[in-house]
Amino acid sequence: MREEVSKCCFWPLILVGNQLKFEIMSERKVRVRFAPSPTGPLHIGGVRTALYNYLFARQHGGDMIFRIEDTDSNRFVPGAEEYILESFRWLGIQFDEGVSFGGNYGPYRQSERREIYKKYVKVLLDADKAYIAFDTPEELAKKREEIANFQYDASTRMQMRNSLTLPKEEVDRLIAEGTQYVVRFKIEPGEDVHVDDLIRGHVVVNSSILDDKVLYKSADELPTYHLANIVDDHLMEVSHVIRGEEWLPSAPLHVLLYRAFGWEDTMPQFAHLPLLLKPEGNGKLSKRDGDRLGFPVFPLEWHDPKSGEVSSGYREKGYLPEAVINFLALLGWNPGNDQELMSMDELIKLFDLSRCSKAGAKFDYKKGIWFNHEYILQKSDEEVAHLFVPILKEHGIEAPFEKVQTIVGMMKNRVNFVSELWDVASFFFVAPETYDEKTVRKRWKENSAQQMTELMEVLCGIEDFSIEGQEPVVMNWIAEKGYGTGDVMNAFRLTLVGEGKGPHMFDITSVLGKEETLRRMQRAIEVLK
Repeated sequence: MREEVSKCCFWPLILVGNQLKFEIMSERKVRVRFAPSPTGPLHIGGVRTALYNYLFARQHGGDMIFRIEDTDSNRFVPGAEEYILESFRWLGIQFDEGVSFGGNYGPYRQSERREIYKKYVKVLLDADKAYIAFDTPEELAKKREEIANFQYDASTRMQMRNSLTLPKEEVDRLIAEGTQYVVRFKIEPGEDVHVDDLIRGHVVVNSSILDDKVLYKSADELPTYHLANIVDDHLMEVSHVIRGEEWLPSAPLHVLLYRAFGWEDTMPQFAHLPLLLKPEGNGKLSKRDGDRLGFPVFPLEWHDPKSGEVSSGYREKGYLPEAVINFLALLGWNPGNDQELMSMDELIKLFDLSRCSKAGAKFDYKKGIWFNHEYILQKSDEEVAHLFVPILKEHGIEAPFEKVQTIVGMMKNRVNFVSELWDVASFFFVAPETYDEKTVRKRWKENSAQQMTELMEVLCGIEDFSIEGQEPVVMNWIAEKGYGTGDVMNAFRLTLVGEGKGPHMFDITSVLGKEETLRRMQRAIEVLK
């Protein structure tokens, strides 16, 4: 027996006429699934769908299943499955069962469930809920030419070559001879199909506009998406199907399939999420938008095994996983308050499907950069320093960790990505070899060399080279000499940094130390004098 775990009640909000009402469901353990196809890299929209499933499951003490939809063998891409799993490991989205996780409802890879699907195809055929069709691609193309907006349905099926129009003996003969066929769902026209969606409310679709979808193909002995998902969701006891808006048109078909199998009582609740839209203009977010505007649309860098093309990823671009999670969570959902920065635990606590938008969400990639900056600030100097050390090593720098940590504390508020710390803080590790011409013209005056020589003597006499030990001595010297503080400090910065950037001067000198500070000043005087 499967171990009994906590259960939850749900009261989904349903639109009836012009009034909202709560529909009470019987107690049922929350079980959601994320079921990608291994046909390439995981799109960021798929990541958001998985995240919402995860937040919903965790909030209600439920399970999250990882299922692989690989029934379309022609589109299979080597390495895609492991890429998807690695993406979720990096993001911190954890599955409870499924491919690579195990569980009591397997196998979880659809290509390994052939015999299960065949059984349910036979159930539909025996109940006259489906039929076998032998139409070739050429025959279907010819029919599309004959009939404008051709659809294989109740109005055309009797004109086609299938088990409804052919004698049983011929159907049996064709199958015995190995003629390829498909199994189509037999949809009866003129019926209103009701779909209760947790985000979009009550939707009614007339069955007359639905076509007799292909459920099974003899060519590879595999089902299509429609049959496989219905069977798997039922057998794996999925309670809620939270998926993208693009699957909304298939919901009436899935309701009819549940009814055809007699599974109405176990039909999951549907929730169709809003699309992720282009940052500019109209339409769905695409990889071209990312390439054009310079942001990733995949969680990890993807190397296409066929074309060799490399697509950028959030991880390799330097985004923190917590920032990506927080950014995605707010694309199409809001917590009902003004809070923007939320940890995974806070998101789990606050997440509510009723606060998901019906309208698409503009993909504000600049907001994603802002989130990354904020999460860098939230991290301790030690954490960011550990992330910065590999970047220093790439530039051939080996430095004491304590020094790196101190520098990070001074400079992390100036960057959006940890990698940018090198651009703003490299002068702490490498002395300038050249001096910015514009800064020299503006900041290095006729008496700067003399003032820097005098300042070297002052610094030489300071034993305590901490900020507190240096600053009062130097500032008193400037006052006594009657020099302009700006003139001295700007020239001083130029000698140490090579340009007019950086934090407070005595922050810089305290990190560089007396010996390195004096060495840099001496060289600048010799070069610029």
